[in-house]
Amino acid sequence: MSAAPVAHRARVSARELKSWLNDGGEIALLDVREHGRYGEGHLFFSVSVPYSRLEPEARRLVPRRSTRVVVYDGGDEGVADRAARRLAALGYSRVFVLDGGAAGWAKAGFQLFAGVNVPSKTFGELAEIAFHTPRIGALELSERLAKGENLVVLDGRPVEEYRKMSIPTAVCCPNGELALRAGALAPDPTTTIVVNCAGRTRSIIGAQTLIDMGVANPVFALENGTQGWYLEDLVLDRGANRLYPPPPPEAALPRLRRQARAFADAWKVPFVSAFEVEAFRADTVWTTYLCDVRTPEEFAAASLPGARSTPGGQLVQATDQYLGTRMARVVVFDGEGVRAPVIAARLRQMGWDAMVLAEGVFATLTPCEEAPLALPDLPAVSTRELAAMGTGATLLDLRSSPAYRAEHLKGAIWTIRPRLGDLALPSSGPVILIADSAEVARLAALELTERGVRDLRLHLADPAGWAAAGLGTEATPDVPADAECIDFLFFVHDRHSGNKAAARQYLAWETDLIAQIDADERASFRI
Repeated sequence: MSAAPVAHRARVSARELKSWLNDGGEIALLDVREHGRYGEGHLFFSVSVPYSRLEPEARRLVPRRSTRVVVYDGGDEGVADRAARRLAALGYSRVFVLDGGAAGWAKAGFQLFAGVNVPSKTFGELAEIAFHTPRIGALELSERLAKGENLVVLDGRPVEEYRKMSIPTAVCCPNGELALRAGALAPDPTTTIVVNCAGRTRSIIGAQTLIDMGVANPVFALENGTQGWYLEDLVLDRGANRLYPPPPPEAALPRLRRQARAFADAWKVPFVSAFEVEAFRADTVWTTYLCDVRTPEEFAAASLPGARSTPGGQLVQATDQYLGTRMARVVVFDGEGVRAPVIAARLRQMGWDAMVLAEGVFATLTPCEEAPLALPDLPAVSTRELAAMGTGATLLDLRSSPAYRAEHLKGAIWTIRPRLGDLALPSSGPVILIADSAEVARLAALELTERGVRDLRLHLADPAGWAAAGLGTEATPDVPADAECIDFLFFVHDRHSGNKAAARQYLAWETDLIAQIDADERASFRI
């Protein structure tokens, strides 16, 4: 049985879309291909909303249903039309499909960009040039560390990234925390501070943040981060646990607040009250994002109604993973008045209408809740029940392609939501959806129920349990083939796996971004 027909959707040409992106109005440009395809070549201002997770990601990234939304795929996949239909069903009232998709954009003479977080990466490169951020090479840093010089290395990445690989002696202090906590890590103003990340952006922005805050210390960005260290055949730490200290005592905050406010004022950051934010949220014409830039742990302990956890360093580093509507308002807040002003200033440099909630986490805002997504209920199948079913079920593995390659149940077929319509399925017997999350399986079930599949069940993947239950598993390093792994972007990940060519390719990609942007894209930044 074929999938339900796709109704005609309003279409927009590449040249008209180019005009829309610069007309001053809100627009959400969604690339609905899977992440691997998106990373091979996408539009500069687009955000990745893979069809496999379309509905929850669209609601998170584009919260206002009357936003002008343009979706696209590669050009001839039909995924964009299906995505447009799904978004209309969610209540999005102004959905357009880009004629010809990414291929049509390129055919019209416009640039496609490889990689991820392209606007943020471009900002880092532009910032280094504009602000003349000092940098230090890996060999020089290694020599100075070996000599025991008065020097501290601060890793500006989140803890989970830092633990994968880090510079020896480096302390994890995510970029969003530098303004608040760096003083405790380098209290002596003669101590040299070196900020690093895995590549370039967070090294540059982290170092420049300390400079812009007016710290007395000599500050440098580590050129090319951990990749540059590795390319010089220097040894990286694995699994390090040198983490940032607690926030400074109350007595130290007034000075830090003055420094943060001076930086924010230099970039004309507005400070708004809770009353004003309530009015913003009631606005049906413009979108307002409410962003808690504190640590994930602080957010989990308590935050404001309707706020999203957007740790400050990552909000700048990967803005397109948090903010899907271009030209929207962005209200950021913290708990002490140091981190939020700095992050708002950076966002304004990136072209966002960013402001600070003056009362911070202590503001009083009206609770707001969104109804849960209406998705099919799937009966759960335990590992023991799966073992008892024998060979009478069809197993569809919806996990990532690398996870499937590493280990999967014998007989399980790897697939992904956009490809379910092409999958040959038996006419009878249960279909077991194997997934790491119930939501991914329930989204896939939308496609299968449209095909008339009725006996759908969910099995949450449990490789350890499979072995204990006697279920046969296998590894297939080459299946699916690389070309079929549409969810995985190889060159971004291979740079950390001992592949020096991939590391060099990645660094060259970062530094070449400025040469690829056009006048409109460059003008979106306010450096």
